[in-house]
Amino acid sequence: MSYLVPAEFVSKMVDAGESKIYMSTRDSLIRAYMAGAILALAAVFAIAVTVQTGSPLVGAMLFPVGFIMLYLMGFDLLTGVFVLTPLALLDRRPGVTVSGVLRNWGVVFLGNFAGALTVAFMMAFVFTYGFSIEPGAIGEKISHIGEDRTLGYAQYGAAGWFTIFLRGMLCNWMVSMGVVGAMISTSVSGKAIAMWMPIMLFFFMGFEHSVVNMFLFPSGIIMGGDFSVMDYMIWNEIPTVLGNLVGGLAFTGLTLYTTHVRTAPKRVI
Repeated sequence: MSYLVPAEFVSKMVDAGESKIYMSTRDSLIRAYMAGAILALAAVFAIAVTVQTGSPLVGAMLFPVGFIMLYLMGFDLLTGVFVLTPLALLDRRPGVTVSGVLRNWGVVFLGNFAGALTVAFMMAFVFTYGFSIEPGAIGEKISHIGEDRTLGYAQYGAAGWFTIFLRGMLCNWMVSMGVVGAMISTSVSGKAIAMWMPIMLFFFMGFEHSVVNMFLFPSGIIMGGDFSVMDYMIWNEIPTVLGNLVGGLAFTGLTLYTTHVRTAPKRVI
């Protein structure tokens, strides 16, 4: 597996965050667009497997193939840059500013959303033969996911909103562990295994991933889901994005950076 020790891969995390902030807008958009598109296809794949086998566990076991593909290709997810770019700021890398971090987040958000939305329209067209028939079992499943994870939360008011937020936190705790997993090995097989485990966990547990939701909910609306764009934004995307930011940075980025880069002095016995 060619394992790297934490001090080595955490330094790579900081370097990666700095690199993403300095990347051109064009390259950031292209990489984010492709990441959103590939993850959307992986979500369709996992849902199709779940519907056809009747086993959510099988779908969750296979969903990580999309995440692995996009990270091996060097594409960027919003959940990943939420964790990596602030570390370059904390490390006081030259030229790295708060505005640079926020700019990167905005560009990656737009790219991810455009990629996911493209696949949403393509798959809706495929499922309905150009919107001439009903979407079938898989399309119906996607539309019900949208309803359950917007209106299903809305009926609980503030408690529902904070439930989404917490699910977003838990999601990016695991997803960011997958991002880090890509850095702890120098072999493709080692990277894949390290990424696979936390991604499978988050998907099976039904945690909320902002980029996956950029596909699921627009797709659900296109295929007849009984909820609105505002329902999606207020009762899913906004709290999910905020939860992804807090969870990934607090549980993964800051903890690894603090204990492996800004290590406290050793005790004197």
